[in-house]
Amino acid sequence: MTNTGAGVFLEFNDVKKSYDQKSLVVKGFNIQVEQGEFITLLGPSGSGKTTVLMMLAGFESVTSGTISIRGQSINRTAPYKRNIGMVFQNYALFPHMTVAENLGYPLSVRGMSKPDQKARIAEYLDLVELGDFGKRYPGQLSGGQRQRVALARAMIFEPTLILMDEPLGALDKKLREQMQYEITRLHEQLGFTVIYVTHDQAEALSMSDRIAVFNDGIVQQCAPPAELYERPANAFVAEFIGENNFVHGTVERIEDGRAVVSIPGGANIVAEAGEGLEAGARSIVSIRPEKLFIHPNSHSHDNEIAATFVARIYVGDFIRYYFRLADGSEIVVKVLNDLSAPEFGEGESGRLQWLISDSIAFPHSGEMPDVTG
Repeated sequence: MTNTGAGVFLEFNDVKKSYDQKSLVVKGFNIQVEQGEFITLLGPSGSGKTTVLMMLAGFESVTSGTISIRGQSINRTAPYKRNIGMVFQNYALFPHMTVAENLGYPLSVRGMSKPDQKARIAEYLDLVELGDFGKRYPGQLSGGQRQRVALARAMIFEPTLILMDEPLGALDKKLREQMQYEITRLHEQLGFTVIYVTHDQAEALSMSDRIAVFNDGIVQQCAPPAELYERPANAFVAEFIGENNFVHGTVERIEDGRAVVSIPGGANIVAEAGEGLEAGARSIVSIRPEKLFIHPNSHSHDNEIAATFVARIYVGDFIRYYFRLADGSEIVVKVLNDLSAPEFGEGESGRLQWLISDSIAFPHSGEMPDVTG
């Protein structure tokens, strides 16, 4: 993934958006983007991510704050003057034009000569591996091919920035994964800057340099994928990014950045202390399913709790085990599908183990985060 170190290229400075002048859809968005970065805006439906994209494109006005490219505000710049390419979920291709004509359209409106257009169209068709498809119409292409054409059309006039709004949402799983690779390949090859909107966590994790996680108009955390997954800033991010378990308890004490949490059944567990955690407060301890081990195992561990086996689900490359804790809550363990995968009978007791460094204790507000989208 690209990290050019070229300095700030795009900046949102305390950008807010209201449609009714009463409630805010975006509640103060701040980010600095380097040239060549791939930034994903991720969040459930209605969280504000698409509104941010539309303000950047110029299709929505900014209520307050500033959007700048190369240090110059674009708040009052007309959309067609922003030199931004866009890729949509529905492709937005002209059905009455051939593939070559679709690619040539943004070049024509910019006054490029016909010979130069022809050369540029051939170059970009080859780039998206559709060199022999120039004379076909969009209706004669598969979904993946149409999305490649849409991507080529967004790039062909060499825009300052490319915006992608759920571009793979209409594709099936196999095509989505193929197009994720294609977009990443082209980004690496050409080094363009991307602002990408999706609600698909796996898509964001596999493609991005950084991900801004939205909820209720506020960015909960903006960080590289590995940091978001391994060190979420709060319970919402922990729940929204990937699969997670939450063990409920009360903070006994906090020492050296670690929290000792008592859980129902009388056990104490130790986890990294999240921001805002206080002794005596209710807590939820976040543990990824793949970070848990079922005793006995060959892995080192710091924590161990008793649990009752509920079910074993065969997924293929891994097996998902469901256990019930003393308070009745369920906890999931993911184990690689190999000969060491244990067998349990329903209602049989087991012991689950994990490292302190693989768990984080967050303040418990009383409700689990809403991550539906």
